[in-house]
Amino acid sequence: MSPDHPPGLDLDRLRGLLDRERPGLVNGPLTGRLIEGGRSNLTYAVSDGIGRWVVRRPPLGHVLATAHDMKREHRVISALHPTAVPVPDPVLLCEDESVLGAPFYVMEFVEGTPYRTAGQLAPLGPERTRDAVLGLVDTLVELHAVDPAEVGLADFGRPEGFLDRQLRRWGKQLDASRNRELAGIDELHAALGRELPASPAPTVVHGDYRLDNVLIGPDDRIRAILDWEMSTLGDPLTDLGLLVMYSTRLELPNSPISTTASAAGHPPASEIVERYAARSGRDVSAVSWYTAFAWFKLAVILEGIHYRYTKGQTVGGGFDRIGELVPVFIEHGLTTLQEG
Repeated sequence: MSPDHPPGLDLDRLRGLLDRERPGLVNGPLTGRLIEGGRSNLTYAVSDGIGRWVVRRPPLGHVLATAHDMKREHRVISALHPTAVPVPDPVLLCEDESVLGAPFYVMEFVEGTPYRTAGQLAPLGPERTRDAVLGLVDTLVELHAVDPAEVGLADFGRPEGFLDRQLRRWGKQLDASRNRELAGIDELHAALGRELPASPAPTVVHGDYRLDNVLIGPDDRIRAILDWEMSTLGDPLTDLGLLVMYSTRLELPNSPISTTASAAGHPPASEIVERYAARSGRDVSAVSWYTAFAWFKLAVILEGIHYRYTKGQTVGGGFDRIGELVPVFIEHGLTTLQEG
């Protein structure tokens, strides 16, 4: 009897591929389910009743190949797996679209919890919450300590002019979803451009590093960093700026944006910066620029979602309130840049 196949996952074809490429790995019929969460790529948990694996593939009907590059994701976790950076064990990459209709990769299933909200952290209590967040900082230091050339990632990105390119890219994203006046956003974009800091030596950058993109085990240690779709070689302080932004308490009643910063025991942003600086040895004096850039980036992302909502192109609830959050993020960006 064939189990139900979730959309985008043909379990019989997957089983055939695994039997050919990794004989003996699978010991029975496969079952699969879609794992909720994740920004864009589809993630499935697959099991034969004994072993468990994860399959990552692009969204159904995807168009932009570069935005959902499975080969890149598989490459970075394969390169980092032998290092101290916790990533899932890669099993295989399949670029043959006849198997699942798109390129995909398989990795080991890692047991752990992605904490998305302050409410989910509450049962841990203040001390364990603090340890988990500081562990997030320490793991980022480990990632940024990896020599890209030593793990075969010397050509994984173009670090020269990285910040300038990022700023231009997000400016274009903003222009693509402009359909209302947004006070201060052009001012923020221009100010970021005028005050571009000099980047430190490039490292592997995760691109979306935050608490709900890692799996935390029962011992409160990070078992795996997930969602490498934005990873590249670039300025490590962009990861720190994003982490600082997500560690800033936002009093937004009924916000559809989940944040863990208000959880009891969550270290303040200043302590996160100090710990990163002490453990990495990097100069973090320009951290306010990187944090303001993170606010700008998220404002642009949210405006894009709001734009799609106004066009009737979003599915599900909560999108009606995204638009009113955008000015809050712009304001935080401007304040961060001015006050440091």
